Amino acid sequence: MIRVFVYGTLLVGESNHRMVAPYVLSVRPGRVRGALFDAGAYPGLVLSGCGGETDIEGEWLVVTQEGLHRMDELEEYYGPGARNDYERIWVRDSRREECEGWIYLWNDSRGYPRIAGGSWREYVRRKLESGSML
Repeated sequence: MIRVFVYGTLLVGESNHRMVAPYVLSVRPGRVRGALFDAGAYPGLVLSGCGGETDIEGEWLVVTQEGLHRMDELEEYYGPGARNDYERIWVRDSRREECEGWIYLWNDSRGYPRIAGGSWREYVRRKLESGSML
């Protein structure tokens, strides 16, 4: 069983979920502590070191090995020590310590604006309502 925490475009119903949907065995809501940043069409997550960490809303996907491979490709994760866009590390849910798995994250904000509130879906909804483009 491979569990991965997703918080952006891989969430059920979001733009990239279709890429992993055939490999998803189950979905469960979850949260991790950190900060989200707006990279345009997708978010980046930093777990610590940026100050003001909050609960980030997301989902725990249980996926097959092929599903993890597809996620690695999408997130441009090539392995430990490689030049990756996102790093993949092991993390625990902030509210249910028995729930743990992989997450894709950044080491820092990369200069992108912070997303207040901890929810990519809510942030996108607010942007669409205000007429802002992603």
